[in-house]
Amino acid sequence: MKITILQRNIEWANPALNVQRADEAINRNPGSDLYVLPEMFSTGFCTNPEGIAESTESDTLQWMKDKAAAIDAAIAGSVAVTQDGKYYNRFYFVKPDGEVTWYDKKHLFTYGGEHKRFTAGTERVVVEWRGVRILLEVCYDLRFPVWARNRGDYDMILYVASWPTPRVSAWSALLVARAIENQCYVAGVNRVGTDPACEYCGGSVIIDPYGKTIAACAMNEECEVSAEVDMEKLNAFRAKFPVLEDADV
Repeated sequence: MKITILQRNIEWANPALNVQRADEAINRNPGSDLYVLPEMFSTGFCTNPEGIAESTESDTLQWMKDKAAAIDAAIAGSVAVTQDGKYYNRFYFVKPDGEVTWYDKKHLFTYGGEHKRFTAGTERVVVEWRGVRILLEVCYDLRFPVWARNRGDYDMILYVASWPTPRVSAWSALLVARAIENQCYVAGVNRVGTDPACEYCGGSVIIDPYGKTIAACAMNEECEVSAEVDMEKLNAFRAKFPVLEDADV
């Protein structure tokens, strides 16, 4: 399976422009099976979502459905969503046939006040796509290894993020750790640019089960890179070195 990650500079609270730019970036990189956008890619990371969060039937989600169908690929990324009077940081995974799977971010970023207005998710979500089982995670989830622990139920983790520049070294280190300890591929997709609260430098990467970076975006600029998820290689490694079988309960 070929995956493309899209490191974006997100225009604050401007879904139409951000979706247009994401569409153009995907068009520049044809032929992938999966395209992954950052956290809250349509608006920027908002902790005060009133007037910014989108409905569950938003134009952004409709674009994801239409684009996935048009290019026969899955589109993934998180969106600030309002539903039944509550707000969610919702990671959508949209397939070409219109099927939508989502994960609501469990670990809300208390340091930034995300927990004050958003509702935390409670369910861990794994989606299967073209022979690869994929765990969906959002930004701050990266700091909590128990939540991501491989139970033998996935082959790859997607982390979509708005991870600020001052803590990017932690972002980079923890992505490698998650790949090694869970014997899986990891794709971490961070944004660049600024919003009213923070500055972001990217550091988006795709890492193999050995902890080696197989694709990386340039820092501090919009960028798209691709890599192959090799299930034959992964299964051979797991059979040869069955570390997951020795995991703690």
